[in-house]
Amino acid sequence: MKKLNQLEEQIGITFTDKSLLELAFVHKSYVNEAEDQEKHNERMEFLGDAVLELCVTDYVFRTYPDQPEGELTNWRSALVKGKNLAKVARELHLGDYLKLSRGEELSGGRDKTYILANTTEALIGAIYLDKGYEKANKFVLKFIITMLDEIIKQKLYIDAKSRIQELAQEKLSLTPRYDLLKESGPDHDKIFTMGIYFEKELIAKGTGPSKQEAEQAAAHKALQEKGWL
Repeated sequence: MKKLNQLEEQIGITFTDKSLLELAFVHKSYVNEAEDQEKHNERMEFLGDAVLELCVTDYVFRTYPDQPEGELTNWRSALVKGKNLAKVARELHLGDYLKLSRGEELSGGRDKTYILANTTEALIGAIYLDKGYEKANKFVLKFIITMLDEIIKQKLYIDAKSRIQELAQEKLSLTPRYDLLKESGPDHDKIFTMGIYFEKELIAKGTGPSKQEAEQAAAHKALQEKGWL
């Protein structure tokens, strides 16, 4: 397992209270097996989630003064999705620092999207507790908010499934349907490919770690395909 000082160097933050940083990487499964560990990172994750929401809200509010509240809400929701937080975790190799139970380790817990996303939030919580809001905000700006431009450019904040159903009914008097085309990968890290159909015609395909996310991806591609974005 990597030493946490490597992570401190990578993110440019040296913790005063090292125990806060250590706790951010204690998964609840580990506590069940470790005699010397009573606390896990879920409370810190809860705090980090709130800090992250505030940082993102503050940024979009100040940066886009002419955008309505609904649009800002959609942008924020798209930005703090689990897959984006897991992407940050993978870039920083946060999984390498996790303390997991043997069972969670064997099931691929170090690369599970939801565990990595939660760990990113716990790390933000730890930074906030040790260094305050400004340092936590700098971390969010550097590693998370950088994804916002692409989200806006690609219109990834749109609820594609709702939008394409509304437009398909309005323009074509039909309701799209989704079929599973492919399923691959181990149980702990499945990848699904879903197809979106207008009656019998396959309009687009989408992939994701769940059927729901794959359907959203397919719907988004279908909107692009039809020129309805």
